[in-house]
Amino acid sequence: MLTLALAKGRLQETTLARLEQAGIVLPPEQPDSRRLVLNDVRGEYRFLLVKPGDVPIYVEHGIAQAGVCGRDVLLEQEPDVYEPLDLGFGCCRLVVAGFSDMPWREANHLSKLRVATKYPRITQRHFQARATPVEIIPLSGSVELAPVLGLADCIVDIVETGRTLAENGLAVLEDIAPVSARCIVNRAAFHLARHQVTRLLEQLAPPA
Repeated sequence: MLTLALAKGRLQETTLARLEQAGIVLPPEQPDSRRLVLNDVRGEYRFLLVKPGDVPIYVEHGIAQAGVCGRDVLLEQEPDVYEPLDLGFGCCRLVVAGFSDMPWREANHLSKLRVATKYPRITQRHFQARATPVEIIPLSGSVELAPVLGLADCIVDIVETGRTLAENGLAVLEDIAPVSARCIVNRAAFHLARHQVTRLLEQLAPPA
């Protein structure tokens, strides 16, 4: 039995739909179910429902042989796993955003640019490459509020439609990277369970 770690939240519903399209069906759950470990109806797969940021941890340490999470998580954590498949859903962009009239490209307009984000490592790498000194303000949610309330000069976050940014008077200032759901595989499992892993990847691959 192959164990997969799946991200709860934004990607969960689409991931389960892709699994079902591939013939991997989970049993119907009660609406109030709190179960976090599930088997498919054929008993071929076990699923761990975990926080998005925990998916690479379970896979890297071999608790799960494979997993599904967003590329943003992988860019932030840089886990030691294989990333063989772009699943083609959950598409969005990782961006720098703020007020459109902000002189943020001028590195010397502040001693340090204050950047609020859920992605401190990505943010540090991005601005370091631009030789822009930054003060990173870690937030766990509602990042768009930071510039509005004066906590930060700009933010680094994922954007799908840009509606939330626009509703808060913000705009995309720079694209950092495209993001989509990825299937990741434990390095040892990729070799020791190659047949099962290959079959899973073939099942989950988006239509040509």
